[in-house]
Amino acid sequence: MLRPVRALSVAAIAALLTLTTLYTASSANAAGVNYVALGDSYSAGVGAGSYLSDSGSCERSTNAYAYLWANANSPSSFSFVACSGARTGDVLNSQISALDSSTTLVSLTIGGNDAGFSSIMQTCVLGSDSDCLNAVSTGEDYAVNTLPGQLDQVYSAIRAKAPNAHVVVMDYPHLYQIDGSCIFGIGDTKRAAINEAADTLDGVIAKRVANAGFTFGDVRDIFSGHEICGSLDTWLHSTTLPIDQSYHPNAAGQANGYLPVFSQS
Repeated sequence: MLRPVRALSVAAIAALLTLTTLYTASSANAAGVNYVALGDSYSAGVGAGSYLSDSGSCERSTNAYAYLWANANSPSSFSFVACSGARTGDVLNSQISALDSSTTLVSLTIGGNDAGFSSIMQTCVLGSDSDCLNAVSTGEDYAVNTLPGQLDQVYSAIRAKAPNAHVVVMDYPHLYQIDGSCIFGIGDTKRAAINEAADTLDGVIAKRVANAGFTFGDVRDIFSGHEICGSLDTWLHSTTLPIDQSYHPNAAGQANGYLPVFSQS
């Protein structure tokens, strides 16, 4: 009767020691991380609420994936400089200075504003199908022909400023589920065109990220079903007030969509 108990105790002790070692190693690794979060409104957390009072119009949220990751992992340092409305030039002129040779982790979303995301959405919501398709075509043309060079500049600057960093570039989800549950709002012709524009933009980003040797975080699959008009709980705002939060991830989108993809990248 005593031998099985004794064997179990040895196994339990061994397991406990293993878990303790893994926890200690994990904590030590997190403690050595110097994390900088760059990017636009999707990285700042616009639409997720709970905005940091010192972030002003940048609207950095404590529900943003970067902030959530930092809270969960307690890195040695965390610099959160993503900002609503940021374009590639803003990253180069205003955000890149947060990086240095000690930076070990970088995240960002960038490129949507350069390609005219806000004006495309305004046209598609207020204009005709033809107006929307023309706006999407213009944005796609920009993404394919002009944006690659701008992304290359950003990625090269990041590598130069933070040569030792693991860099994760996140992309943008589809905004709509086609043939979804929405009764009102724009029609499926516009919705499909907007999703197509996201695919074009994400494809451009993915290629430039690969060329830079960075990691690409693709959120489109995990958002499937959670888009506007989706069959599951919605992780994105439709048209809402304040208007700048429209078509951005809500708190659930940041926590359940962006955070897991970033954490695994």
